Amino acid sequence: MLYPALKLAHLLSIIAWVGGMAFAHFFLRPAVQALEPPQRLTLMRDVLQRFLAAMALAVTVVLLSGLALIGLAHMAGAQALAMPPAWTFMAILGLVMVAIFVGIWLRLLPRLNQAVNARQWPQAAAALAPIRHWVGVNLTLGVVIVAVVMLW
Repeated sequence: MLYPALKLAHLLSIIAWVGGMAFAHFFLRPAVQALEPPQRLTLMRDVLQRFLAAMALAVTVVLLSGLALIGLAHMAGAQALAMPPAWTFMAILGLVMVAIFVGIWLRLLPRLNQAVNARQWPQAAAALAPIRHWVGVNLTLGVVIVAVVMLW
């Protein structure tokens, strides 16, 4: 019963993370382009603060459940270094995604927050650009991981 529960937690957290990035990148971002910079940048800052805080929990669940799933597989007799290739691929790229997430949350979001709070709209727009880029990179990695794991 533990293995299916961990797998469900892992999958639901990934759905929230990748799905949230897809929503933000393909639907929210284009829709707010019609707003003036003060409204657009404040809204994006507010959305990103809420989303990234929620995703901190999802990312933690992904990491912990993934480690637990690997541990359970190992306890069931699998060799630790002989994981299925798709699991190894998923783990490596997943750790890259986590590193990107942490960089966005701890380095890039504070810059956006500071510029919005100071009402420095050109600086806020410049601070949002790398966030948009790295969310796109993480979204791409997430889709590649899901595709490879499902097709492998």
